Amino acid sequence: MNKSRRDWLRTIAAASMSLYSRFAIAKEIQPKPRDLSWKFPPENPFGAEFPELDSLTTGSWWKKTFAGPYPPPSMNVPRHEVVAFALYTIDRSTLKLTAQLFPLMPDESHHVRLEILRGRRWQELAQAAVVTPGWSAHFRIENWDGTRDVPYRVRHGRRASFAGILRRDPIDKDEIVVANMSCNSSRTPGLRREIVDNLRLHDPDLLFFAGDQTYRHTEHTAGWLEFGLQFRDILRDRPTVTIPDDHDVGQPNLWGENGKRSSLRGNSDGGYIYPVEYVNMVQRQQTWHLPDPHDPVPVERGIGVYFTRLRVGGVDFAILEDRKFKTGPAQRLPQLGPRPDHINDSAYDPRSIDKPGLDLLGTRQMKFLSDWGEDWSGSLMKAVLSQTAFCGAAHLHGPRQERLLADLDCNGWPQQGRAEALKAVRRAWAVHLCGDQHLAVVVKHGIDQFGDGPYAFSSPALVNSFYPRWWRPADDRPGANPVLASTLEWTGDYHDGLGNKISMMAYANPADIADEKRRGDGYGIVRFQKRSDEVTFECWPRFSHATEGRSAQFSGWPITIKRCDNDGRRVTGWLPEFVFASEIRPVIQVIDESTDEVLYTVRARDNRFQPRVYSSGTFAVKIGIDAPTALTFAGLEPRSQAAAEVRVVSI
Repeated sequence: MNKSRRDWLRTIAAASMSLYSRFAIAKEIQPKPRDLSWKFPPENPFGAEFPELDSLTTGSWWKKTFAGPYPPPSMNVPRHEVVAFALYTIDRSTLKLTAQLFPLMPDESHHVRLEILRGRRWQELAQAAVVTPGWSAHFRIENWDGTRDVPYRVRHGRRASFAGILRRDPIDKDEIVVANMSCNSSRTPGLRREIVDNLRLHDPDLLFFAGDQTYRHTEHTAGWLEFGLQFRDILRDRPTVTIPDDHDVGQPNLWGENGKRSSLRGNSDGGYIYPVEYVNMVQRQQTWHLPDPHDPVPVERGIGVYFTRLRVGGVDFAILEDRKFKTGPAQRLPQLGPRPDHINDSAYDPRSIDKPGLDLLGTRQMKFLSDWGEDWSGSLMKAVLSQTAFCGAAHLHGPRQERLLADLDCNGWPQQGRAEALKAVRRAWAVHLCGDQHLAVVVKHGIDQFGDGPYAFSSPALVNSFYPRWWRPADDRPGANPVLASTLEWTGDYHDGLGNKISMMAYANPADIADEKRRGDGYGIVRFQKRSDEVTFECWPRFSHATEGRSAQFSGWPITIKRCDNDGRRVTGWLPEFVFASEIRPVIQVIDESTDEVLYTVRARDNRFQPRVYSSGTFAVKIGIDAPTALTFAGLEPRSQAAAEVRVVSI
């Protein structure tokens, strides 16, 4: 009899919590004398200057209590519960898994074991030492068979265990489902059962948490454990991407500026407030389980990087760090508002702050995006994941709904960096998924003209008891080209406060910030439909019921787009249509020969592809199986679509 994933979870959870399952074969691992990695974290492990950092989980942590409102869960759990949760990804036959533990006692074993269920027996795959500070353990298994579901458990000592399923790659599914989430306020402690129950109904193939998983600031390990307890029943059996944002590393805002140290209150001078060791601990806990970094060289002072790619079910996700390399505004721009990153001077010229030498994604990540866009191995569609939006899609900020013209915390600034990043996303016909803004929106970016860029979906805050925002133009009027039949008042073409062109497709303004059921809390679901070459954005209120269907979503959703709509430039002509053998979906790259500019590199939807172009002149088309490297056709001139020739091509 075939078992469902839920049946497997019941089976392995019961087995893993027994004192010694009759199928268990691993023995408790004792510390080896040659292992010098274990250091019980002392008081103030980040230096005497920072006694507040991770104080609840270091030193004599079992004697400490939390002082203040909104306490996190107790760190002193029964010892059979010390393995709190696990996160994993699988890419290119490599499994990477992080186990997060509660703090251990000085005399407890500092090793954990990863086991998988083979038939009716648990088999030990690997052992790992617990890393401190932070209490995480990390497993890397190469030559992993991603074609089948595999039950796993992480064990500590004789009794402690966390169990789940290592999912097979859903490459055969037509629809790949991603949960798009961010901003999990620590001012509302407790479980997130209403969200997790809905997520189980959606059954996403990938979970994406875009940042601010915790707002504990100086107590990241306690906050991270709190997050894990809230979501572990959905984390345990599917791949997950978590990327830290400003609040995760203890900052109100973050312009990382290549890793320098920040010295200004508010951090607008760029860099990080807290020690490198604290930042790296946060990144280790949240991102070690991601595929290996594309370019692993640390930034200044030894802060690690994690920008990378992950392929799930034929969808290729570029995972960016859109804070780490960004320049801070203080001392580089005139102050045009109450603080260096807020602009309220209606007379200012947006072009005046788009100065040379300002970084957004940085040279290394831009090279990564370029390489990623041209490599289609293992993928049919592409998406970009990052912390925040490439525009300022909010007008009113904070509980008092203060109108703000521009916020330099968003990726709408610096404008030239935004334009170059969006061109790279557009070249791959990719969508952008992010969070951070505490306001759900779908926009279509404009780079040179309205609508010529890709679509982007900023998720709502999971729990928004921290800082609300609203989309409400000052003139209370819709923009040009509003969304037809939308129930929302303010859709259409607008310039944000930084002068960027955006087309507002949908937004989910809080109706009442005093009522948690009406303040805009929720999550996004994104459906990549490979056969129809479409992407659907869904936006669900936190207390909705997914069983009620599309009527339960926020007004304005769902929104479905064609993949090719992520390049919205006006088509002026067509090159020859290329026809291939029936089983081939090739990669096509189109180059403007007058400038050597790559217009786009995409995988064809089927075995026929007719390239479109956006100007006169001559063009080259490069073709290949997973990259445009097999064939080149040069000197092609555009014609009308009907007049263009058909070429049968063999690769």
